[in-house]
Amino acid sequence: IGDYILSNGEIAAAAIFNTVARLIDGVLGNPLSLIEESFENGMLEYPQYTRPECYRGLSVPEILKSGHHKLINEWRLSESKKITAKIKNS
Repeated sequence: IGDYILSNGEIAAAAIFNTVARLIDGVLGNPLSLIEESFENGMLEYPQYTRPECYRGLSVPEILKSGHHKLINEWRLSESKKITAKIKNS
């Protein structure tokens, strides 16, 4: 499940169980959540933000506060491409 050492097999089993269970109809509150997850489209997911709007000098990008859904989706796609390229090239 990853490149690390666990203290026992139960943790790995729980992670695999959770991964598989998410694919069963009705497990997720919103089935559309599966569409925008990391790796669903071959790219890593865009950054996620929450409150407060500014934390330790980092701020939520203005575009995400704009309410302009088309521009927000374009920003998300652009960020996904950047993150994916950075990881693949490292």
